[in-house]
Amino acid sequence: MVEAVILTQGLTRRFGEVLAVDGLSLAVYRGEVFGFLGHNGAGKTTTVRLLNGVLSPSGGSAKVLGLSPLKDGPALRARTGVLTETPSLDERLSAQENLEIYGQLYGLRRAEAVRRAGELLEQFGLAERAKERVGGYSKGMKQRLALARVLLHRPELLFLDEPTSGLDPVAAREVHELIRRLHGEGRTVFLTTHNLAEAQALCQRVAVLEHGKLRAIGTLEELARQFGGGRLVLEVVPTDASKALEVLRNAHHQGNGMIIVPGVARAQVPGLVGSLVRAGVGIYKVALEEPSLEDVYFALHAQESA
Repeated sequence: MVEAVILTQGLTRRFGEVLAVDGLSLAVYRGEVFGFLGHNGAGKTTTVRLLNGVLSPSGGSAKVLGLSPLKDGPALRARTGVLTETPSLDERLSAQENLEIYGQLYGLRRAEAVRRAGELLEQFGLAERAKERVGGYSKGMKQRLALARVLLHRPELLFLDEPTSGLDPVAAREVHELIRRLHGEGRTVFLTTHNLAEAQALCQRVAVLEHGKLRAIGTLEELARQFGGGRLVLEVVPTDASKALEVLRNAHHQGNGMIIVPGVARAQVPGLVGSLVRAGVGIYKVALEEPSLEDVYFALHAQESA
């Protein structure tokens, strides 16, 4: 049986009248990349702080690596690594100096901190610029250095909070490759993001948070079955597009006769196509695409707004 490294029951946090995390119950298993999704302000960062003992809960409970974040905070944080949305590096120092200092703060002997810093700078492609001040680094380089810092003390569990926020596509791709490598090494990664494509590419399971409340949890396949089918992509005669929209519910015209119908199950396709034919719509193309995490997310959002 796979071990749960994070287990919460009814975890809650209030800030005055604001309910930031509302009765969160979930399990995260050893060795998986777990996506924690939600809009800005959904409660993702607050949850990470609760799970690391930086904030105390208003209610409920949590166990992380078998420890209580509230009672065993220092012992727990010695076994986890946290990458915040902003790297918070000392830009006056070199990359080597940043890592050596943090290594000693994590409890490494100075010689071990120096050795680990060298290893990680090499591993993250920063060795050639290790002696340069971090202030001269690009944003992508700073993010790689921040990831290296998180790994200094060989943590069992990594919390990555919006690790590609504000990065250009090349730098974001580098971070994605690093996460895949960490997963390949058997690390457990708790990835908070509002980037749906990122979560779909990297995560084995995801949870969706909306206004502090857990709305869904599971694999993409499980969520797709629960919250709707795939997208039906139709190409019709452009002059028939308005007629097609009258027949199809929730359809969107993309222009030039291209129509998207979300939430379509495979068994529904013949009936929808038959309805279009009977309405006199000329059809060039029909394709049913597998559901994406974006489809699931917006289906959930539509339910919340209804």
